[in-house]
Amino acid sequence: MSDCLFCKIEKNEIPSERVYEDDDVIVIRDLYPKAKVHLLVIPRKHIASLNKLEQNDQELMGKIMLLLPQLAKQAGLDAGYRTIINTEKGGGQEIFHIHVHLLGGSKLPFA
Repeated sequence: MSDCLFCKIEKNEIPSERVYEDDDVIVIRDLYPKAKVHLLVIPRKHIASLNKLEQNDQELMGKIMLLLPQLAKQAGLDAGYRTIINTEKGGGQEIFHIHVHLLGGSKLPFA
C-alpha cells in the first residue's frame, strides 16, 4: 500500500525508532506514547485490520503473540503489561495496517 504509514516505515521511507525486527515483523516505539513503555508490533505484510486476517496469516499472528512476552521482558515490564489491537474505526483504529500496542511501565487505566 503506497499510502500506508506503516508500510512506509517498514520500507525505511519514514524514520522510526526500531527496537526489534526480523523477516516478518518490526517493532517501533510509538511517537505518542500512552505509557512509559509503548511499543507497536507491526507485521511487514500489509493486513488492513484484524477483520482482514486470512487462514494463511495464522503463523504470522502466532509469531507476534509469542513475541509480545519477550518484548515485555526486554522492556523490563516484569510487573505486567497490556496489549491492544484496535479494529476498524469504531474500535479506535487510526492506521489501517494491523498492529499490536504493547504498553506498560506505569499505572494504566482500566480498559
